Amino acid sequence: MEPTPSRVPAVRRFSVPGGRDGRRMLVVAVIDKVGTGLWSGASTLYFIYVAHLSVSQIGVLMGLSGILGIAGPPLAGRLADRFPVTRILVAAQLARGAALLALLATNEYALLVLFSALGALPDRASSVLTKLFAARVAGPQRIRYQAIQRTAVNIGWAVGATGAAIALTVGTTTAYQALLLANVASYLVIGVLTLRCAEPPAPSRVVAESGVAAAPVGKATPWRDRRYLSFTATEVWLFLDDSILQVGFPLWIVHATEAPVGLAPLVLVLNSVLVIALQVPLSRFGEDRAAARRLLLPVGAAFLTGGVALAASAAGGPWFATAAVLVAAAAFSMAEILHALASWELSIVLAPGEAQGAYLGVHGLAQSAQRSLGPVVVGIAVSTGALAWPVLGATLVGACLVQRHLVRPRRPSVPAEFPETGTTPASGAATGATGTAGTTDDGGTTGPRPTGSRTPAASPPPRAPGR
Repeated sequence: MEPTPSRVPAVRRFSVPGGRDGRRMLVVAVIDKVGTGLWSGASTLYFIYVAHLSVSQIGVLMGLSGILGIAGPPLAGRLADRFPVTRILVAAQLARGAALLALLATNEYALLVLFSALGALPDRASSVLTKLFAARVAGPQRIRYQAIQRTAVNIGWAVGATGAAIALTVGTTTAYQALLLANVASYLVIGVLTLRCAEPPAPSRVVAESGVAAAPVGKATPWRDRRYLSFTATEVWLFLDDSILQVGFPLWIVHATEAPVGLAPLVLVLNSVLVIALQVPLSRFGEDRAAARRLLLPVGAAFLTGGVALAASAAGGPWFATAAVLVAAAAFSMAEILHALASWELSIVLAPGEAQGAYLGVHGLAQSAQRSLGPVVVGIAVSTGALAWPVLGATLVGACLVQRHLVRPRRPSVPAEFPETGTTPASGAATGATGTAGTTDDGGTTGPRPTGSRTPAASPPPRAPGR
């Protein structure tokens, strides 16, 4: 007798999907984020105090890096459909380390911009490659795996950021360089660990190795898939929670509310705590396409609640403003958690297996574009005033509804009747014709399709003579 979901043994409930390689890649993700946390908190200060750049120079450097980084996800996805994803991921990790290490060799502004931009390309690519590996190694449990991974990397990021805060109390050039070298070392470690992971089966390779001849159809490409491109476009807007939490909250707290300035970093702490506590337990609500689609309604509600709460925070004293900001932070964090579940599943199920990498690469453009567009949108909202937040929340609700419409299951086409019998091709199987099952847009079957000759229909009875 199979155990029910509520009676699954604890070992299975808390195990990491994907076996040994799944666990190994989880360690890779945590080490990666520890290193990133060490460097991210110090990078801007490094450019100011070690490289002696101005604020405007740093802005240009980061802007150009972000622009080049946009090309990373689609390039990585396309390569992953042709070559082993683990090898491409190792190359990306080593390229990130090499570009970062090169910063130590110069204080020339042009070279610093070049090395930073070259590092942004594999940095954005690695996130798509990690997601693709997870989708392949965890199979049907990919959503649970992604939830566990996201929880783990939040812990890793917190550990790294704490280490950076301790090191920055020293404030010397050596301390900044040590943080940079620690991040470089993390790339070397995860490169070695990734090499020890077996290559997970890719959908396109599984079909090719099965010996079954594929139908002579054109290669799927996301650039001609209007539904997937539209889905990705809505994702750009739904990823705004990142910019709202990291940029919008600090600016709004300082410029528009009477809440204490020290509340700004606590917003990110609250966000991390909620992600760590809720991401895995809530993953069961997004384990298939229908469930992921249903999540878009509470995502929209959470966005709207957060927008209204932020607007209200400008209308009261310190205690009221603090409470309203915390409610808004919790709402946007819930939107982030639920949207992550829906986004992971929908981006994969809408992608054909033979071009999964290319499709996920295009989907990765959404986050890259949001990193460039988001701070601008949030800055406009802050400068506009309180009314901007409910309006922004309403547009996010609209994006959820549009996406919910885009990802709805398509009805399978109904076979035409044979004119002489009034039967469908599928019914030919009942008369001895052999056929193969067709598939719907969701991967379901539409019934057998005849591949051989069809039994001739019986002649219609003669008409009765007219009167």
